[in-house]
Amino acid sequence: MSILWLIITATFLITLCVWVAVLFAYNKEELNEASLYLVALSAGALMGGAFLHLLPEALESIAPNLLFTVFLVSFVLFFLIEKILHWRHCHKINCVVHSFGYMNLVGDSIHNFIDGLVIASTFIVDIKLGLVTTLAIALHEIPQEIGDYGVLIYAGFKKRMALMVNYLVSLTVVLGGIVGFLFFSYLQGVLPYLLSFAAGGFVYIAASDLMPEIRKEAKLKRFLTIFLVFIFGIVLMYLVKVIDY
Repeated sequence: MSILWLIITATFLITLCVWVAVLFAYNKEELNEASLYLVALSAGALMGGAFLHLLPEALESIAPNLLFTVFLVSFVLFFLIEKILHWRHCHKINCVVHSFGYMNLVGDSIHNFIDGLVIASTFIVDIKLGLVTTLAIALHEIPQEIGDYGVLIYAGFKKRMALMVNYLVSLTVVLGGIVGFLFFSYLQGVLPYLLSFAAGGFVYIAASDLMPEIRKEAKLKRFLTIFLVFIFGIVLMYLVKVIDY
């Protein structure tokens, strides 16, 4: 099998994580009740992914000042994009779908595309390294997709629509894999900037949209449980980092 087909196969298998992630919850009536816990898991995973994976990886290739400049530009740009989406999709006091649902899709698509680039680059260097990288990405995709699905439900998406758009967004990993294969020699210098940009988006979504939703919980006992789920999301990303090594 050629390297390109290995990359396509590996990235396509990553997209199946969406179905694995929501299989346990799709038909459960209590999903809406559990969605805030999934929001907390996603917020933790996004923060952990940004600070434990994306930024350290980018820091190996570009200077700190440049890295954090890209990070800041991304954070501000995501704020602007969300405001535009809010104007476009929320003309009433009560929105049918909260804008952070769309923001999550934007951030996730960038992240998936970068994952595809990473998978492609590692397969080109060494097939075994590509397989290990694919496994590592799958390990963090499953809990993240569970959180993403919960975020979409919490934002107002219907269950079937949340599942379908989440899967369509996941297909950007395949696009990233193909682009990474075709333009490998040109993308090596760009990848660190993409990682920094994605990190800025992750932190914006987690800090500005998801964590405020968690903070609204008035019952102390339930809040503490949700907070522990948030911490678990961070710890999960740390464990994936340890496994990577």
